[in-house]
Amino acid sequence: MDVNRLKPGTETASPVCAPEKPFHPESQSPEVRDIERIIAEIGPTEIPVLLLGDSGTGKEVLAQRIHRLSVRRDQAFVKVVCTMLSDDLLEEPFAGKELRGSGRVLSGVGTLFLDEISDLSAFCQPKLLHILPDGDTLPHERVLTARVISASSRDLEEHIRSGRLRKELYYRLNGVCLHLPPLRRRKEDIPGLVDFFLTKYSAQFAHPKPSLSPSTMRALLEYSWPGNIRQLENTVKKIIALGDEQLALADLEPTTLEPRPYQPGGEKLSLKEVARAASRQAEREMILKSLERTHWNRKRAARELQISYKALLYKLKQIGLDSRAEPSHSGMGSE
Repeated sequence: MDVNRLKPGTETASPVCAPEKPFHPESQSPEVRDIERIIAEIGPTEIPVLLLGDSGTGKEVLAQRIHRLSVRRDQAFVKVVCTMLSDDLLEEPFAGKELRGSGRVLSGVGTLFLDEISDLSAFCQPKLLHILPDGDTLPHERVLTARVISASSRDLEEHIRSGRLRKELYYRLNGVCLHLPPLRRRKEDIPGLVDFFLTKYSAQFAHPKPSLSPSTMRALLEYSWPGNIRQLENTVKKIIALGDEQLALADLEPTTLEPRPYQPGGEKLSLKEVARAASRQAEREMILKSLERTHWNRKRAARELQISYKALLYKLKQIGLDSRAEPSHSGMGSE
């Protein structure tokens, strides 16, 4: 595979190395913290990783974090957008061959990031499968030596059922599968992300870093963010570029604004207070949805939420739902 023949969608800063994206601030979300603990364990290994999540949830940023934790951190991180791959690009071996006109060898690549693996053509899939190590095959010139991280925003199991994705390729890439939550499920991270992007784009545009008004911060917290972190980043970028918060927020669809998660006592709010309020609201919504799915069977809901039954009862009391009557279905209730 000649990296120089890849189309611009590969987003490489040089013929080999993709630009490193700055890492997002430390997450306050339990879901994301669990993911971070897992990547700390698997980062130094060679195991392939499959990242699943909606568009804009930060799959490439996470892939680069895994690369930086690996023993290959000093080698190149190469992003390949699968929809841009033409059918003849996998005709050439990935490993041990000089890239024409570049004087580089692809065997020096540390991590190969396959973005939107579901877009890989039916012709390319068996060729990729042939060069992926399976753990048993002895190394040869056509076996890929780089660590492989794949990503998709699609339902890959549905793609397998419909015949659009080879099952054996899916299992070869799925050494460890991580599901990235949408931003609407991790709203406690919004204040930190906003501050991170304000700092980043104030420096980039050589503008003073603004202090957002409480009403703007409320709007950012109440929005459902269908475009996830990428959409939030673009919104903050517009706030810096335009110097007008209301104008920057005008593009957000009002139909996706959610009920206010809290009622502030005054207009002066710290980021910590806003984060705590968002965290409480997100936790309340998760508990309610779990209880609805389990028909208010609290023990089943506790297992689904991966907390103890006593912890769930305590949280129900905190949010004022401990005395709520449960549906009188047969076999339902608190067990």
